[in-house]
Amino acid sequence: MGGRSLKPHYDAIVIGCGMAGLAAGIRMAMFDRTVLVVESHNAPGGLNSFYALEGRKYDVGLHAVTNYVPPGAKGTPLIKLLRQLRLRREDLDLCPQRGSRVAFPGVDLHFDNGFASLGESVASAFPEEIDGFRALRAHVAACDPFDASAPVLSAREVMGRFLRSPLLTDMLLCPVLYYGSARENDIDFDQFVILWRSLFEEGFARPHEGVRVIIRALLKRFREVGGERKMKCGVRRLHSEGARVTAVELEDGTTVTADAVLSTAGALETEALCAAPDPAARSPAPESGRRLSFVETITVLDAPPADLGAEETIIFFNDSERFHYERPEALVDPRSGVICFPNNYDYGDRSLDEGFFRVTALADYDRWAALGSDAYRAEKEAWYPRLQESALRFVPGLGMDTVRAHTRAIDMFTPCTVKRFTRHIEGAVYGSPRKHRDGTTRFDNLFLAGTDQGFLGITGAMLSGISMANRHVLSRG
Repeated sequence: MGGRSLKPHYDAIVIGCGMAGLAAGIRMAMFDRTVLVVESHNAPGGLNSFYALEGRKYDVGLHAVTNYVPPGAKGTPLIKLLRQLRLRREDLDLCPQRGSRVAFPGVDLHFDNGFASLGESVASAFPEEIDGFRALRAHVAACDPFDASAPVLSAREVMGRFLRSPLLTDMLLCPVLYYGSARENDIDFDQFVILWRSLFEEGFARPHEGVRVIIRALLKRFREVGGERKMKCGVRRLHSEGARVTAVELEDGTTVTADAVLSTAGALETEALCAAPDPAARSPAPESGRRLSFVETITVLDAPPADLGAEETIIFFNDSERFHYERPEALVDPRSGVICFPNNYDYGDRSLDEGFFRVTALADYDRWAALGSDAYRAEKEAWYPRLQESALRFVPGLGMDTVRAHTRAIDMFTPCTVKRFTRHIEGAVYGSPRKHRDGTTRFDNLFLAGTDQGFLGITGAMLSGISMANRHVLSRG
């Protein structure tokens, strides 16, 4: 916004300059609504942003943009968001994955951007389950995950109607849970359907330059349609009278008003901003259960991972008889996680300047937050190699000695990092297990978009912002 003054009143104020917030802002401004997006940090993107360290730019949350479909596809989430925001496909520069894997003890499932390879892999590894697997796929295809009136179902329970093998159930859930579940060891079935389609029916892609390509495209479009941003200035209080939010007080003391407020901060985080707390509101513990967060190590290599023996794009791994997706009883649970090699997308005749090797695993926020500064640094130094060694067991062509010999730089973030940059309670990456599917709150003009509304991933976050803008602002005239 530069030095421009804010208007005293807007048609809509959006809290959070992440994917959902920017998409909502663009959609409303496209129809001549006056829109202000406010953000507490200096960088846009929210959970899917980037940062610079020693001259390098690192993606924060991006392993993959899900919902990839090739040019010419119609009626998919990616095509819908491009049409709704009037973006060109080339604006996102999406390059497809080369192939990924779910790796459990003695069993692998391979998949890519198209369902055939996963079906063949299941038929080979679990021949007795193939009919049930196909029936599960047909059931997923027939479901409407956007029906806000539908009952909340357990994905594990629904899968149990079709599959007899706990191992196959765990292997199919592993990518789904790691890429979007806020519930321990399970996920709401409607979200399972969204993620199944996003990961298995469609697939993974990545812009050559990473997430900043998407952020630049959204910011450019937001400016084109006349939207306003105020960065490094979050919301201090939401003032209300009766059933309406009457004013938005910013952290610099400015107060502005709006006909509608869309918050991408999370349900409990938004409630905490209210000057008049809901006396009936429950505390975070019963509302959310044990919130889930992660650590991630990022290793910069002096050679492409494929040259060192790692050719797959993403590997979801687990070393135990059963898959435990739950808040660990230690700082980190290295038994399972996600390995990502960002170089292993099909960039055509382009390549990344350096090699990258990322490992993500479940972590406990409370234990990390309780550490003093010296102990915090020491634990990061201790867990960095432990997590790498655990992950590399599932990359046969790449050993720890090779990684060490080719390492140029390293970094690591923890749940405390997530809390600092997103303000999510307990650094919860996917927010609360209780989703507000219709985006409504106790106020008639305050709505949720993003993580706690229930849409997941970069594509899902943008669609959440679009759908909430359409439903709660544009449809009201």
